Amino acid sequence: MSDNRGPDHSRRRARSREAILEATRALVADEPYGKVTMEAIAARAGVGKQTIYRRWSSKSAVVFAAVLDLSEGVDGQAVELPDTGDLEADLKTVLRATVDEFADPSFDRLIRAVNAEVVNDAELAAEYRDKLAQPLDEAKKARLRSAQRDGQLDPDADLDVVLEFLYAPLFQRWLHRSGPLTVDYADQLVDATLRAFGPGRRSG
Repeated sequence: MSDNRGPDHSRRRARSREAILEATRALVADEPYGKVTMEAIAARAGVGKQTIYRRWSSKSAVVFAAVLDLSEGVDGQAVELPDTGDLEADLKTVLRATVDEFADPSFDRLIRAVNAEVVNDAELAAEYRDKLAQPLDEAKKARLRSAQRDGQLDPDADLDVVLEFLYAPLFQRWLHRSGPLTVDYADQLVDATLRAFGPGRRSG
């Protein structure tokens, strides 16, 4: 005999999960990270602490889930970069959006919290790489491969190096707060990357 409570139970679980992730993001945005606790998350979400522990084993796992939840595509679809046929315009659109995210105080604090945990947690670092960093990099490389096929990017370019060339300076400036995060800076990084890896550029 089927359990008619099944769908309702699933909906309650989904609502509970979203409440926990929203509470986590709100607390990290409002409080010093060291003061964010599982108890505080539970209270803000209106759930019992054990409800959180049934899903996640630690605060770092909940915080990462809160970040991952923001990065997922609409309706679970894979993330895709814009492909208008104009690589320069598409990269500037994406990098400007990245600058806007890092400049948002609430997003900034959330990502800094995850990075702080990743430094000291090898298991979380592997999960971060497999579930977030790697899928995003693959989406970016798919766009770069399209540009290679269209003759807008050196066909021999190592796409991992291209991504590091494009994103590493932005990440370092954000991480060390060494300079402003602006649209102009994002555009400069795209321009420099295309000069370095544009068609006709060869190593050796």
